[in-house]
Amino acid sequence: MRVLPRWRTVARVYKPQGRRGEVAAQLLTDFPSRLAQRREVWLWDGTHEPALVRIECAWFHKNSLVLKFAGVDSIDAARQLVGREIQIPAPESPELPAATYYVSDLMGCRVVDLQSGAELGRVQELIPTGGTALLAVRDSSGREILIPFAQEICPRIAPEEKLIEVTLPEGLAELNQ
Repeated sequence: MRVLPRWRTVARVYKPQGRRGEVAAQLLTDFPSRLAQRREVWLWDGTHEPALVRIECAWFHKNSLVLKFAGVDSIDAARQLVGREIQIPAPESPELPAATYYVSDLMGCRVVDLQSGAELGRVQELIPTGGTALLAVRDSSGREILIPFAQEICPRIAPEEKLIEVTLPEGLAELNQ
């Protein structure tokens, strides 16, 4: 059974920006201009249902999007938002071309080694590198392995099944220990 996501994470608040409650957000979308034009988004704390917030203004600064949310008017109030995910309803997100994925759909996917059948862990983060991005995968003991997110290493990516099958290059597992 295919489970469709209700929400897509498009950015993550990582710090207060300025003195009047603005926040800087790490972009997790290939469509940043669409996000900057929105007047509303939802903030998710990882536990409760996402909460609707109104955007008073937004602008790009370096590699971030700076947002001013209604009702967030101080540095202290902005600090309370650090770590929150900025989300939009999944049906409002653009359709992607084949073999491209929303970062939020990859989060939590089980990563399985095709050779051994062993589960390596779950995707915690997709780390941009300027080249091939890295999947940060954490196992049940808390050990992290970084896996290049490339077609030849990740031949089967099935976000609807919350599964990524990988063929690790020789020595990669040892390199991450």
